[in-house]
Amino acid sequence: MPHVRLKDGAELYYETHGSGPPLFLVPGLGGDGRFWEPNLAGLAREFTVVVHDHRGTARSTLSRIDYSVEQMADDALQLIDALGFAKVHWCGHSTGGAMGQVLAIDHPDRIDRLVLSATWAKTDAFFRRLFEVRALMLKELGPTAYVKSSALALNSPFWVRDHDADLAVAEARADETIPLPEIVLSRIAAIVAHDRRDRLQAVRAPTLAICARDDMVTPLYFTEELVRLIPEARAYVLPDGGHFFPNVHAAEFRRVITAFLLEP
Repeated sequence: MPHVRLKDGAELYYETHGSGPPLFLVPGLGGDGRFWEPNLAGLAREFTVVVHDHRGTARSTLSRIDYSVEQMADDALQLIDALGFAKVHWCGHSTGGAMGQVLAIDHPDRIDRLVLSATWAKTDAFFRRLFEVRALMLKELGPTAYVKSSALALNSPFWVRDHDADLAVAEARADETIPLPEIVLSRIAAIVAHDRRDRLQAVRAPTLAICARDDMVTPLYFTEELVRLIPEARAYVLPDGGHFFPNVHAAEFRRVITAFLLEP
């Protein structure tokens, strides 16, 4: 399967689907490009969709490094270069949205249109405390407890109610999904350190910030702040769906971002 070798020798797993303007779909903290599977085929009808697994996750190199959002963004930029794209549309979910902010500010000529999905500009006390608890669960109780507890923050109660068996399968695979907990802990530290609030005025890419009203990981006020600080940004708020709303309301998510990305 396709990989691109980074400057330091690590490899990123990636896939391309469809044809049309290039669109990078970038997952969150879990880093696994398969997060986007419910939306992949639909978006590939309009775009050349690129998905990748972040370094340290899934099918990419499990590098033991000090992770940062800037490093994650640079890895993705190397993939953009390797694929020969001058600029791309970027749809980043959560951590992927933090990466998108970095690229839109530091490499504005490489980002065409920017979709910030369930993301934040700067950590606050709520976000820090949430991830302190998640890190503590992983460190003290291990991957299974981490996956089991995280599901309660990432998903709406109605989704958990209706997908109990799916969650049990994910919990049973936790040691496979998280073979090196220290990497996840470093990635958690990286996202807690993210802060681009004071530079968002420099974003020039047309920007859509999208979220769910009941998201308990990146609450609505984070999206409201992004729209307030990024010039001419707009917001779209779904009534529910939790942090993983792009998959809960996949058809609506695709409709909204496709309309935005294809605007003249």
